[in-house]
Amino acid sequence: MCQGLKLAVGIPPLRSSMWRFWRNFGRKTLCSLLVALMITALVVASYALSGRRSDLIQFLSTSFSRDFPFTSNQSETERTKDSTPVGKGCTLNMTYTPPPVGISFPDRGEVHLTSRRIPTTSDLEQYEPHLFSVIPHQFLHSCRSPCWYQTYEGNASNDPYRTNAYSLYAKRLHNIFEDMRQRFWSRLAVRGGRYYRLRCLPHFYIIGQPKCGTTDLYDRLRLDPHVHFSVIKEPHWWTRKRFGIVRLKEPFRKPFPLEDYLDLFDTAAQKIQDFHKEDLLLDSGRVDPILTGEASASTLWDNSAWSFFYDSVPNTEPPVLIQDFIHAFQPDAKFIVMLRDPVERLYSDYLYFAIANKSAEDFNDKVNESLQMFESCLQASSLRSCAYNTTFSNALPVRLQIGLYVVYLWDWLSVFDLDQFLILRLEDHAANITQSMRLVYRFLNLGPLSGEQEASVIHKQASNSRRPEDCNLGPMLPQTRQLLTDFYRPYNQKLAEVLADRAYTWET
Repeated sequence: MCQGLKLAVGIPPLRSSMWRFWRNFGRKTLCSLLVALMITALVVASYALSGRRSDLIQFLSTSFSRDFPFTSNQSETERTKDSTPVGKGCTLNMTYTPPPVGISFPDRGEVHLTSRRIPTTSDLEQYEPHLFSVIPHQFLHSCRSPCWYQTYEGNASNDPYRTNAYSLYAKRLHNIFEDMRQRFWSRLAVRGGRYYRLRCLPHFYIIGQPKCGTTDLYDRLRLDPHVHFSVIKEPHWWTRKRFGIVRLKEPFRKPFPLEDYLDLFDTAAQKIQDFHKEDLLLDSGRVDPILTGEASASTLWDNSAWSFFYDSVPNTEPPVLIQDFIHAFQPDAKFIVMLRDPVERLYSDYLYFAIANKSAEDFNDKVNESLQMFESCLQASSLRSCAYNTTFSNALPVRLQIGLYVVYLWDWLSVFDLDQFLILRLEDHAANITQSMRLVYRFLNLGPLSGEQEASVIHKQASNSRRPEDCNLGPMLPQTRQLLTDFYRPYNQKLAEVLADRAYTWET
């Protein structure tokens, strides 16, 4: 019948065969195609519901590149690596166990602190050979601060600060540098017809965190006549300027040399020389009471430049960190860390750095997006990789990663001892400034203040308080607070465990 029908309609035999083929093919595969479409739909639905972002993962896993007008800081000379580790034998690292699918991220998650490879001195020297050529292995015994004499080859017609990048970049520093310039030649030491210049590094560092009260602590501490900070509060040299990062998310500039950073302590060096007069060059043993310090709130957490200069491989962890270099030169350095409930810190950070259209609703949107991005990063990489991922950090709508205090502190504890840190909570500092400052003075071995000095330090008006226009925006939304509380809880709990102090859970 079918053949008669085909002939009746005039279909040629060849086309008749093709028709039978496609009809049989359709019958056999129709069900298979329907099943395949159903499976595809289920996969797409699962992808959407799980919130996974493979495009983001691919974005994070690729190396972020820029055009640089200069070469990297790595040495071109191959050096033989020694086997002696820098610092203590313990090695530490961070990984994160994500919660099961369906549980509010990352509630019930558990933070695990594991090992990281600590670079050797030879490793560090290959990365930053100039640092090792300028900073000596030993400092003057007559100075409490890490200072040394350096031969000065210039003459009276030379301007010692003519090319200083800090002076050229910040106009507000011009007067300070001019004053230093006027006194420069009078403070040089002379021996055997040669000039010597006193150089100093910080004895202590206020290393973090942003929006946690570091400015207030700095302003109170610098009232002490024996404490001399760098001429700019936050040089950001170890973390940014030495790589040419002036502002985050901006193109790189020419790197700030180590010598420019050392210039910032010339005023402190002058005070030290005034105390010793002619005795300092002889290193007679008469120790001055002066402490040098700096207060860059990025030092604890910001290793953003590593992926551009230190053998970056996508989704990996930094081979070296800022603290590795500081420890190589100053194994006895002291550090002050100011922390705050990370939920409140993040909102304060948002209010301070957001330019326009700030609102509790906008903050909520940015928090939700940042949480989703962080979850996606953890699905592709380790916790440390996400914490130190430059591209990821720049992409986050709010600086969520800065509140992961235990991640950064634990890496510092891989090379320094815990007793080299004074860790304070902003909440405690604000509630009892007297007690807080006494802890600082005891930690730095500054000795007790007189009643008048203590009154000036304690009763000073708080610095860097929230601006009135930001206060008018009101608190964050309750749902935002709950999201952030759930996110930071496992990190806070691990921090409290490391510090043996439940106060760092920020749970009432």
